[in-house]
Amino acid sequence: MEKNSNQLPSSRMIRFLGGYNLLFMLLILILIGIAVYVFNKVSFVFQPLLIIMSTIAPPIILAFIAYYLLNPIVNLLEKFKIKRIWGILILILGIIGLITWLSFVTVPAIRTQAMELGENFPAYIEKMGMGFKTWIDGTFLGTYYDQGYAWVMKKADRLPADISHYFGGAAEGIMNFASTLTHVVIVLITFPFVLFFLLKDSGRFKEYFLKILPPKFRADADHILDRMDVQVGSYIQGQIIVATCIGILLYIGYLIIDLDYAITLAIIAAVTSVVPYLGPMIAVTPAIIIALVTSPIMLLKMAIVWAAVQFLEGHFISPNIMGKTMQIHPLTIMFVLLTAGNLFGVFGVILAIPGYAILKVIVTYLYSKFKDRYNRFFGADAGTYQLSDEFHHPYDKDQDHHIFRKK
Repeated sequence: MEKNSNQLPSSRMIRFLGGYNLLFMLLILILIGIAVYVFNKVSFVFQPLLIIMSTIAPPIILAFIAYYLLNPIVNLLEKFKIKRIWGILILILGIIGLITWLSFVTVPAIRTQAMELGENFPAYIEKMGMGFKTWIDGTFLGTYYDQGYAWVMKKADRLPADISHYFGGAAEGIMNFASTLTHVVIVLITFPFVLFFLLKDSGRFKEYFLKILPPKFRADADHILDRMDVQVGSYIQGQIIVATCIGILLYIGYLIIDLDYAITLAIIAAVTSVVPYLGPMIAVTPAIIIALVTSPIMLLKMAIVWAAVQFLEGHFISPNIMGKTMQIHPLTIMFVLLTAGNLFGVFGVILAIPGYAILKVIVTYLYSKFKDRYNRFFGADAGTYQLSDEFHHPYDKDQDHHIFRKK
């Protein structure tokens, strides 16, 4: 009897881990490892697939971003008895008209100012550097500054040669530029069509995907997709709105203090503010340089404007727009951004937080299953996990009707 009692926890642990299913899982993991090793050795076979994915991914990503911004407007038009397809067409035509109007009215002025800023920015950097040199020449930092300045100038002198080497000479550089331009044109042409069908048939895509799954898993899959939709949609909508508000407020503030290149600096701030935490630090750098070179008083005015905008954003705009949907610690965001930037570059930084939100939903679902399984096998002995209703739905015969009904 004592032997059986000693063996009970062991057998229960095995059953908790999956019993014979554990062996199958280990076998599957071994096979996956072998497959990864083989695929790595014959990766050239999949080069066409990578080209196809890199071609279709940008318009799909852009379409999803636009979908989360425009879908609430289309839903609102439906409430006013406007058919969905007509609402989509009205919205797309309105956006095309707005872009055309902005192109003729504001883009020329913005382009002129941006080109002027690009031409004069090196002179601002040089003037600021000379000012720092004058200030620290009499201190112990003077020698280190001279060394650092010489290193920067050396790198700047070598920059054209490095760029030429990177693009492999003039002929290859022209071919790369033409290829990039062609890719951009293809993305801009295909993006509206992908967006149109996303807005029109997004519910059907989800319904088709759920019908592929076994009925037992449809309720959880439906809930996971809903959670992903809420997480990613709220982040994209909120971040774009917050960035737009920051750009508008900074433009007004820069106009009030009469800072040069106000609209260009405001646009830079709005675009970079899409990336949390790192974006504002990048956005304020050119404004600091221009204000510092202009005058110390202008630098003080710029600092006041920036502090006021950040205060409004942190205490009024973001809390009311973003809310607490993401629930991600700032330190986690920093690590996610740094990791995604090192892995995937600029696009990784932009898409890092939505990707993390999707991954978080999946991990939360798997962890809820782990807690449920633990409670069934060990809860009576050592206490149970507290389970939320987030991923626990009783399955019934009317479930498919509940999932596939139009929302």
